[in-house]
Amino acid sequence: MDLTSKKEIVSEIPKFIRVYNDGTIERLNDMPRVPPSPQDPETNVSSKDILFSNDPPLFARLYLPKLSNKKQKIPILVYFHGGAFCCESPFASHHHKYCNIIASQGNVVIFSIEYRRAPEHFLPTQYNDCWLGLNWVASHNTTIENVPKNSDPWIINHGDFNKVFIGGDSSGANIVHNIAMRAGVEKLPYGVKIFGAYANHPFFWGSKPIGFENVEKFEKTSETCNLVWEFVYPCAPFGIDNPNVNPLGPMAPNLSTLGCSKMLVTIASNDRFRDRTFLYYQAVKESEWKGEVELFEEQDEDHVYYMFHPHSDKGKKLIKLVADFLHK
Repeated sequence: MDLTSKKEIVSEIPKFIRVYNDGTIERLNDMPRVPPSPQDPETNVSSKDILFSNDPPLFARLYLPKLSNKKQKIPILVYFHGGAFCCESPFASHHHKYCNIIASQGNVVIFSIEYRRAPEHFLPTQYNDCWLGLNWVASHNTTIENVPKNSDPWIINHGDFNKVFIGGDSSGANIVHNIAMRAGVEKLPYGVKIFGAYANHPFFWGSKPIGFENVEKFEKTSETCNLVWEFVYPCAPFGIDNPNVNPLGPMAPNLSTLGCSKMLVTIASNDRFRDRTFLYYQAVKESEWKGEVELFEEQDEDHVYYMFHPHSDKGKKLIKLVADFLHK
């Protein structure tokens, strides 16, 4: 590269991420990263970081709540963070705080995956990394002689493999849907099945308004949604109508194949994804899927409000709802 040339933006999602002509990437809204803690002072939850895959190298942060005894078995939550597939991290301060609270109130072991991000790695890499992480967790459901070499004692000693959950927020909730669909057609190791899945404010979209979506509002929002999707999955078959982002589109598989037994879907009245997610909930409920699905809506709140204000009254309500879902 000519050292005298000016540094310029070559692609971006405004106010979110920028890619420059020298190859550098600027993630504008990423929160500071924080280390794991032997014991969080607020929740008494312990956390640690592990390498769960060598090829490709993939990390996760594990959370273990305070237990009543050394042999106690508790549900497992495989968690997918948000950030439009290109930003944020399970090591970010707000995701770390959120997982500490969920682990404590839900009394669950959490496996929060540091999947690879766009534009260094375009979709479907993120889906594949999360599927690999879920498979790694499931591989612990066997005799001690057969567990992976980099197995984790928290999962072995305390994980209840009859209560394996997946969960996520925003783009992480989109990943939840896609992992649940994949689990409906591909088996996990050692007979493990996804018991429950929660999807908070999922990123779903399409090329045309559906149901009762307001056309004018849809067209205004589509500019941003299309920009995000093209940035993270530039070669997506069918574009913004790809089944990964439009589970209600003509190319999408039947929702009856969802590979979990129960599902929680949450929405917020001011969220741009509210209407489409409500229609997704209705479609799941009316499909031939044999599971149980429930919906929760918060009024006068926007996208993932609880993530940044977990101790507000409405934030506490949403987190309690998720925690209750995890230990029903």
